[in-house]
Amino acid sequence: MHPAYSVIVFTTASGAGYGLLVWIAAGVAFGFAPRDAAFGFVGMGVALAMITTGLLTSTLHLGRPERAWRAFSQWRTSWLSREGVAAVVTYIPAGLLGLGLVFGEFAPGQIVLGAALSAPCALITLWCTGMIYASLPTIRAWHQPLVAPLYVVLGLATGGVLMTGLLLSFGHDAHWIAAGGGAAMLLGAILKRLYWTAIDTAKKTYTAEAATGLGHLGTVRPLDPPHTQPNFVMREIGYQVARRHAEKLRSTAAMLLFLLPLAAALLLLINPPHALQLIIAALATASMIAGVLMERWLFFAEAEHVVVVYYRGGSA
Repeated sequence: MHPAYSVIVFTTASGAGYGLLVWIAAGVAFGFAPRDAAFGFVGMGVALAMITTGLLTSTLHLGRPERAWRAFSQWRTSWLSREGVAAVVTYIPAGLLGLGLVFGEFAPGQIVLGAALSAPCALITLWCTGMIYASLPTIRAWHQPLVAPLYVVLGLATGGVLMTGLLLSFGHDAHWIAAGGGAAMLLGAILKRLYWTAIDTAKKTYTAEAATGLGHLGTVRPLDPPHTQPNFVMREIGYQVARRHAEKLRSTAAMLLFLLPLAAALLLLINPPHALQLIIAALATASMIAGVLMERWLFFAEAEHVVVVYYRGGSA
């Protein structure tokens, strides 16, 4: 599949934003994160800005963005609609939490209630995003049981890196988030390696022989090409990344997204001087951003739609 930059920005920005929201909500609910106005304003502002930017950017991939509102109507059958509904619902408890942190509680228990509801709503939205891709049987690389869990774990991992930097910037203890975010990074690395192994070894069952029922006669191939020149399907869905390039990009993405931020989390746990902690957190954030963008690009570039069999033959 041709990696659309709008969808890459959507999945990375909103994923990190929801992950950050989960960590802020959990930290506030359990007393690990401060309840001061400055931290609440910046932390919730960054989280909601990333979520909103990602959601708005996703509409750029639509042919008619002004009709995006219609996606909400199919929530009974469509994971895309469920994601949209979950995303809108998440703004309600997130607003309660943010307003309570910045301006103080308007009602008793507002912050606790907002935190208690924000975390599960954000996690549900992340799961729905993953299921948009995992529910497509025509794309073998996406129709995998690890896709949706990976979206959730990567959101928590990237959000944890952002949360670490925010806490350190405001002079607060970040040991708990370094441990939690580091655990998410480690789990994400394991799941991603399992995912890459799965798509590399899974049997390619979509073939021209299976589609036509003529496999018993031998290899099936078209007498003439479907089109005389490249078309939209060939450009967008028939995009391929060379195997040798994919391997290099996988290694680089794993190092930037998982290994370096995990090493940074371990360094923070030994409690170096505060100035050094800020530098480590900044480097981890930069590495994470580069790594997750590369990982998302690969997620789309390595996906192969069954329609390519019609154009190129072979299997998918």
